[in-house]
Amino acid sequence: MTHRDLEQNILDACFKGKIILLLGARQVGKTTLLKEILSKIDVSHVWLNVDEADILQAFETATTSTQLLQLIGKKNRLVVMDEAQQISDIGKKLKLIYDTDPEIQIIATGSSSFDLQNKMAEPLTGRKRTFYLYPLSYKEISRGQSILEAKRLLDTRLIFGSYPEVVNNPGDEKSILIEIANSYLYKDILKLDNIRKPTHIEKLLQALAFQVGSEVSYNELSRIIGNIDTATIEKYLDLLEKAFIIFKLPALSRNLRNEIKKGKKYYFYDNGIRNVLINNFAGIDFRQDKGALWENFLIAERIKNNHYQGRYANTYFWRTHDKAEIDYIEEEDGVLNAFELKWRTQKVNFANSFLEAYPNNKTEVISRENFEEFVMNKL
Repeated sequence: MTHRDLEQNILDACFKGKIILLLGARQVGKTTLLKEILSKIDVSHVWLNVDEADILQAFETATTSTQLLQLIGKKNRLVVMDEAQQISDIGKKLKLIYDTDPEIQIIATGSSSFDLQNKMAEPLTGRKRTFYLYPLSYKEISRGQSILEAKRLLDTRLIFGSYPEVVNNPGDEKSILIEIANSYLYKDILKLDNIRKPTHIEKLLQALAFQVGSEVSYNELSRIIGNIDTATIEKYLDLLEKAFIIFKLPALSRNLRNEIKKGKKYYFYDNGIRNVLINNFAGIDFRQDKGALWENFLIAERIKNNHYQGRYANTYFWRTHDKAEIDYIEEEDGVLNAFELKWRTQKVNFANSFLEAYPNNKTEVISRENFEEFVMNKL
């Protein structure tokens, strides 16, 4: 089993007086990670899979702390509730357990934050600690390999991504990705009553897949998909973010009149999911979109690494109306770290307008020759 960077973070958080929420897309390895964590905690525990109808029904009908504690069992000091977002009023029910016996460590997992977070935010204020698990990071994959071997497989990661089952089954990547996309990707979103046309979700994702690295216009997306207004586009994009399929990079705008002020770009947490949406698994040497694939990979890996290291940086891109642009910017402690992401090593002159407007900055070009530090460590 690939060692996950989040493992020690969760172990350190256990029995510290907080309910632990572990969120992430389906099939990213939440269950496997928690089983590994449980093997290292020597306390009595119970595992409750809410996907099982009888467990879901039992928690739906339990309304008092006594009934809930009976479901857990008196002796169990650690409770895992897998796919907990399916339980109505889950936040209130976990609050009842916590307030009645705060020494019980609860770990609740969910594959979509729009359910789990919304149901838990108010009831569990001050009582929870949230972690996010993503597809395997380059750092996690590289841990069991030599640096040379990891770099040899880099092109594979750019095309097929890094879902655990994809990484662990070389040669079957395409069929596995298709199965993930067809069976799991939209599962939670399509349960919502107001999602009446799943084809709109699919067309929206396809449009985003073709526009990776480019600014996105809600009006243009509305025209591409057809018969859908911009308000619905925004709602669907929000749901797709909360389902951990895509994430947004907003434009940085503070000092210059000609900066793009409301721009946004969308990236995929996994390159393989992006490629299955456009049905293109051609090798990297035959791709016209290798620059977009490289940019998506680097930014997604950086997002993963920052979270696992507990590093909270604001993230942006930057562009002006006269086409000056910077691919990726992080803001931390008042310092702007600006990065140009290039497929091949090349000299880049960062825009003077940016350097003058934001003098407290650091700049760097990230390419295939030096990307490891960017995706695996702090800079």
